Amino acid sequence: MPAHRPARLPQRESSNALSAAESPVPEDLLTVDEVCARLRITRSTFNDWRAKRCAPPCVRLPNRQLRFRRSALERWLASHEEASA
Repeated sequence: MPAHRPARLPQRESSNALSAAESPVPEDLLTVDEVCARLRITRSTFNDWRAKRCAPPCVRLPNRQLRFRRSALERWLASHEEASA
């Protein structure tokens, strides 16, 4: 006769876990190459902008790679629009 196994209880989510609305979806985070392609600039131009602190805001991942929130890039672009004369 098989041993009786207790019913499995559903696991509770951790209270410190981010909800889906709070955590960025991977496609919302752009790489440096994707940003350079979007802005039609070279990587060296991007690096110059970073050195001058005039590049779009970014997120530094634990592995030290940079990512850009699509919404932050759009705001950055809008802030650099010139009014027509």
